[in-house]
Amino acid sequence: MKNQMYALGRLKTGVMNKTELAYAQYLAIRKHAGDVLWYRFEGLKFRLADNTFYTPDFAVMLANGQMEAHEVKGFWQDDARVKIKLAAELYPFRFVAIKVRPKKDGGGWQVEDF
Repeated sequence: MKNQMYALGRLKTGVMNKTELAYAQYLAIRKHAGDVLWYRFEGLKFRLADNTFYTPDFAVMLANGQMEAHEVKGFWQDDARVKIKLAAELYPFRFVAIKVRPKKDGGGWQVEDF
């Protein structure tokens, strides 16, 4: 029963789901405002171990030159949380998880740092 709640797999590489598309639009607004210099969907791939990789949803460069990896999630599966935590330990980037904040709570995006 629990497995029925999950999607039947990831979309093709380079194809955004609705939440990722909405977040890309948010990043475009931030870029226009000058807060973000550059971003790219699935733009980086981190090696965590032999045959183990982590590809964040968005690679983002802030106006100050800092690089960030943004993971857009509706819900977490255990392996995804482990991978982002390990990547945060291994690489000098800021890793963040982005979730939609419910409209009743003001809308927008909730950010969790790793």
